[in-house]
Amino acid sequence: MSELNLATVSGVLAAYAEGKIKPATFLQQKLDDARADNNNCWLSLLSDEQLSAYVAALEDKSAADLPLYGVPFAIKDNIDLADLPTTAGCKEYSYQPTESAFVVAQLIAAGAVPLGKTNLDQFATGLVGTRSPWGAVSNSFDASYISGGSSSGSAVSVATGQVCFSLGTDTAGSGRVPAAFNNIVGMKASKGRLSCSGVVPACKSLDCVTLFAHTTDDIERLLAIAGAYDGNDCYARPLPSTSESYLPQQGLAGKTLGVPKASQLAFFGNESASELFAESLQQLSQQGATLVEIDFEPFLQAAKLLYEGPWVAERYAAIQSFFEADSSRCLPVIETIIGGAQGKTAVDAFNAMYKLQAYKVQCDAILAKFDAIVTPTAGTIYTIDEVNADPITLNSNIGYYTNFMNLLDYAAVAVPAGFQTTGLPFGITLFADAWQDGALLSMAGQLQQAYGFNLGATEMALPPLAEQAEATAEMVELVVCGAHLQGLPLNHQLLDRGATLLEQTATSANYRFYALAGGPPFRPGLIRDEANGAAIAVEVWQMPLAHLGSFLAGIPQPLGLGKVELADGRWCVSFICESYAIESATEITHFGCWRRYLEKQAN
Repeated sequence: MSELNLATVSGVLAAYAEGKIKPATFLQQKLDDARADNNNCWLSLLSDEQLSAYVAALEDKSAADLPLYGVPFAIKDNIDLADLPTTAGCKEYSYQPTESAFVVAQLIAAGAVPLGKTNLDQFATGLVGTRSPWGAVSNSFDASYISGGSSSGSAVSVATGQVCFSLGTDTAGSGRVPAAFNNIVGMKASKGRLSCSGVVPACKSLDCVTLFAHTTDDIERLLAIAGAYDGNDCYARPLPSTSESYLPQQGLAGKTLGVPKASQLAFFGNESASELFAESLQQLSQQGATLVEIDFEPFLQAAKLLYEGPWVAERYAAIQSFFEADSSRCLPVIETIIGGAQGKTAVDAFNAMYKLQAYKVQCDAILAKFDAIVTPTAGTIYTIDEVNADPITLNSNIGYYTNFMNLLDYAAVAVPAGFQTTGLPFGITLFADAWQDGALLSMAGQLQQAYGFNLGATEMALPPLAEQAEATAEMVELVVCGAHLQGLPLNHQLLDRGATLLEQTATSANYRFYALAGGPPFRPGLIRDEANGAAIAVEVWQMPLAHLGSFLAGIPQPLGLGKVELADGRWCVSFICESYAIESATEITHFGCWRRYLEKQAN
């Protein structure tokens, strides 16, 4: 039997086809995972009865009949789902839709099952994920950091394995920034490719529905289904017959990519992000692409028009009656941003349109020389506290590479590109002219394969269906410190068994840490030493107890499971190492973190 990754759409479909899982069991487990979420991803979830109705609709079908048979997904809560209210991140704005958004209906008709509606920056205004009355969505790697917005809950629900894919929206970068901050793929296809019928608008002439998933293969599959043409959406555009196919094995070979001049790159003091972008350019070159510096200034000037120009008036128009009735129902930062439109005039709008058109001519002329342009998705990332202390400036910094995209009518895909010294992910964006969606996905697909992020199968078959049915009955906490950490090569072994991340913490100061011989995948060893120990960074995961046996069976010598003391005094099941192994190992205790050690080795 082949081994499958149940965090991906393709893995779930294959598992159904091979009889390894059943929709009723798997979807109930995913809904339970969502209910146990500790990242603040969800604003509302299906009831068991509502989920049962979706499962019943699949009973006489199979993975051979429906292209998304039984695949769980999440919906940003500015996109309608008939089962649940739409809030757009504002409690007082909430309404109950009578039908689902066009794009949601397409996915459900293909067999996908929505689990609920996700948290977002209020009225999709923000790139940070902190602007919600329900509270900030925390980063999937470090809860003290922002998740990115406005599609925060949608991205994190995918990154943490609660769903296989999700829907977001993108006006200024909301379908790309959260992908970069959570180590997943985010696709902002050409404007009009995905219908916005049933979507609460931010800037209606610019808005795009977006897709989040773990792989470009999944995005390509989803785009073909979700991207059906909607003749009732006045901004929808049919896919031209000249669009390129998805060919990730040769996506970068012979391509010429534009890169902003070094003097025009901005990392806002984040040296690690700067180094990772340089490394990503080397990787692109190694994959067969030719890199050429460009003048990025026209793109940057166009970006400034989004918030400094009259386009903010579109945000005002989207909720005008609600805002004018009582603007204090919005969060203060949202009230300030949208309220800034009140001084804009029609003359301002036309003057800005003339400026934008001039910039577009310049930008199109630059882009015409290349197959795509590559930039960081975001130059840096901030803690939640930092953003709350300076919400406008830091949000603007995050949008440095994203705000121009929809104004200039370009398509873009954000793809993972390494980990910073903090252990947080970094990503890059490839963008091109409208309708280059397939070509961009092909390039991103080859790059993702080169990096190896979020790809590959599990090393063991899944537990029997009988065990899966019992999996949610009892849970066990499991501490990991190496290759099973979130985003690293063996993390999928946890996700495939329904594990969810509970916290990032450290051991007590009683352990020594070693890089073991062998690999890949490279692994560390943890040894208790009360006399000469230190605290080591770890993650605590929650796994169904019924799956622990199959997980243990796949652990190679000299590793095993035992009990480890955490910084707060708890003793939890964890990876431990036989002492004989350290004779041929390299001590790395001084790093205190497996990610930091890997980063140092890479440099």
